[in-house]
Amino acid sequence: MFHNDGFASAYEMGPGVPLQWIALAALVVLLLFGLRIANQYERAVVFRLGKYVRTAGPGLFFLIPFIEWRWRVDLRTMTTEVAQQEAITLDNVPVKINAVIWRKIVDPSRSVIEVANVGESVVLVAVTALRNVIGQHTLDDVLKDQDSISAALAASIDAVTEPWGVKVERVQMRNVEIPDSMQRAMAQEAEAQREKRARQIKAQAEVEAAALLRQAAETIMQSPAGLELRRMQMITEVGAEQNTMTIIMMPSEFVEMARALGAKGSG
Repeated sequence: MFHNDGFASAYEMGPGVPLQWIALAALVVLLLFGLRIANQYERAVVFRLGKYVRTAGPGLFFLIPFIEWRWRVDLRTMTTEVAQQEAITLDNVPVKINAVIWRKIVDPSRSVIEVANVGESVVLVAVTALRNVIGQHTLDDVLKDQDSISAALAASIDAVTEPWGVKVERVQMRNVEIPDSMQRAMAQEAEAQREKRARQIKAQAEVEAAALLRQAAETIMQSPAGLELRRMQMITEVGAEQNTMTIIMMPSEFVEMARALGAKGSG
């Protein structure tokens, strides 16, 4: 019977070679399937069978297929707007305020593990903190000192979000609305203050003018000739105007004589 050993050997090895290549190809596919890329501003929170194991990124990293999975976290500063909220000031004035929050995730693992929804949770904390902080200040403080109130609001929010791995960088109040009746009252108060300042300025000017007139009178009384010159100047000024006023001049000696007689009569 005819036997071909070379053909038999090739036939026996033939089925083994494709299996090896298939296993190698499957391994390569699994490796490629497990490769992931995180951008510079991203981090990947990796879980293995439901347990946190590491934070990967930025760049290329590997996940064990079907065993590990990731949660992508953005580390850039996020801007969140707080819708208009109504609060009561320390002096019982209702105001409506909206604000903007600048926040940033500094610990990716805690932002995923400790809180379900970071953005929504920060907004809810901001609403509560906004009402509490506004309730500690009067209306004048809210209108005039918004920077310090915003700083206090940011510190209050950050104290709550710090365990979540979130840093509140800044809080800014965008708009403060007060009732129309309060606006009219404030306008009347401002007008009264302006009128008060105007009267004070006018009274101060009169005081200064009276002091200057007294100094001028003392200076003129030191020189009788200066008094006569002042009289002549006054007559010239009156005569320059077109009027029907009649001026009767009386020598100063008559005035001094009248004073002397009055002094003797009183004595």
